[in-house]
Formats: sequence, structure tokens, C-alpha cells
Amino acid sequence: METQKLPNATMALVLGIASLLCCCFYGLGIIPAVIALVLANKDTKKYKLEPELYSNYNNVKTAKIIAIIGIVLNLAYFVYFITLIATIGMDGIMEQYEIMQEQYNL
Repeated sequence: METQKLPNATMALVLGIASLLCCCFYGLGIIPAVIALVLANKDTKKYKLEPELYSNYNNVKTAKIIAIIGIVLNLAYFVYFITLIATIGMDGIMEQYEIMQEQYNL
């Protein structure tokens, strides 16, 4: 019997990597990370039903790990950003930005 590839493995990998790249955008990378985790879990269930039919389960495992790392990093950055706003406020953040602009002549 011919093996086939799991349908969502590549998309889960791409979304997992995108979540890592987007983690510095105030935690918005959590959206592709959650989607990647859902797709990876869906393919894992397919694979466990009939493992002899599919050949790229390693990609699904990698996508799942990257998605979990993406969720953790995005949540950590989001908590950091909220804590920053709660402690010094947006005015303090803008003051620091202006000081950096003056220092580096931007």
C-alpha cells in the first residue's frame, strides 16, 4: 500500500514558525500558534488511527513542539507588555522611546 503525507503537517509547521516570528508583536503570534497546534493534533489523531498510511509524522511532531514554544513565548511577551503598562504606563513607555530617539539621533 502506498503511503501518503498527512494533509496539515506543512501548514502546521509554517504557522508554528510564523508564531515564533510574530512573538514580538505584543503577543499576536499566539493566533497562528494555536491554529498550528490544532492542525497538528488533528493530524496526530489521523496518524494514530492508521500509522501505516502516513509517512511524515515527524513533521507533525516538530510542528506541535514549535507551536507549544510559540504559545509560551507569546504569552510571556504579552504578560511582560501588560506588566510594563501596569507599572509605568503608556506615558512612561513613550518617554523611554523619546530618550532613545535623542540618544541615537533617530
